[in-house]
Amino acid sequence: MRAVYQPSLWLCARFLAALVLLGMAVAAQADIERFVGSYYGSAKVSLADGSMQKRDMSVEISETKAGFSVAWTSTTYRPDGSTKDKSYKIEFVPSDRGDVYASAMKRNVFGHDVQLDPMKGEPYVWSRIDEDTLSVYSLFVAEDGGYEIQQFNRTLAVGGLDLDYKSVRNGEIQRTVSTFLEKQ
Repeated sequence: MRAVYQPSLWLCARFLAALVLLGMAVAAQADIERFVGSYYGSAKVSLADGSMQKRDMSVEISETKAGFSVAWTSTTYRPDGSTKDKSYKIEFVPSDRGDVYASAMKRNVFGHDVQLDPMKGEPYVWSRIDEDTLSVYSLFVAEDGGYEIQQFNRTLAVGGLDLDYKSVRNGEIQRTVSTFLEKQ
């Protein structure tokens, strides 16, 4: 009598989970492919006090092994002639929620990408793709329990992206930007 090999239920479950993750990564690559590129533009930022401030903005959207990354820089021009650059880069990986992507901003002790902890003053960041718009959201929880949420909508347009940005702190709009970023 011959022994018949029967894979364990655990092994089958792991294989199916790996296939699902691979499928999610392939879907993420297909969705993000339309946005991949480098973009540049300028805008006047509307501040909470009604004043305007000139900024140059750039964004680079790239595919990664597990998903995609969004890197952006904002250059602020001050009245005294000086400038201030702020740059950020965040990697996103598929979640189990379709076109919603989790940020992978740090690694845990096992080397896995994980979200930051908003209760420690770190931003909670996620993104989504809704038709022709790639949105990135950042939620900050202040020491006193207040919040700030930033939303970047980057919508595909002929020759580049339309950028709409809004920052809201405790229900009050702090900054808004609407501009066109040309694909380089």
